[in-house]
Amino acid sequence: MINANKTQELTKVRADKWLWAARFFRTRTLAKEAIEGGKVHMNGQKIKTSKELLVGDTLTIRQGHANVQEQKTIIIKALSDSRGNATIAQTLYEETDESIATREFFAKQRKLQNLARPTTKPNKKERRDIQKFQNQF
Repeated sequence: MINANKTQELTKVRADKWLWAARFFRTRTLAKEAIEGGKVHMNGQKIKTSKELLVGDTLTIRQGHANVQEQKTIIIKALSDSRGNATIAQTLYEETDESIATREFFAKQRKLQNLARPTTKPNKKERRDIQKFQNQF
């Protein structure tokens, strides 16, 4: 658990430690790989794993897999180098309103794309009709 006195004493924390403590990544290794892969930017510029973060810095973090990449823009509110529970971790940062709106917009777009997708596989007759249609062109 994060000690309240310890978070106030810190003035600088390594980027990989903070991202891990704020629960953006499950391990420090994953945080390190994301930073080295260019998925974490501070104030619009790529950073290194050992970059020391300060309260008030703005981070842009891309997370997700190949099909669904979410980008979060956050402002650091507190520093910690130890991992606590999720409710405490959420107090370490604040996501910008613009970032929240953008993520909600793209989530709606993904839902709408899935509505156009058929719910069942085509049966034998429907597959033949599809093949006939495709062969016309």
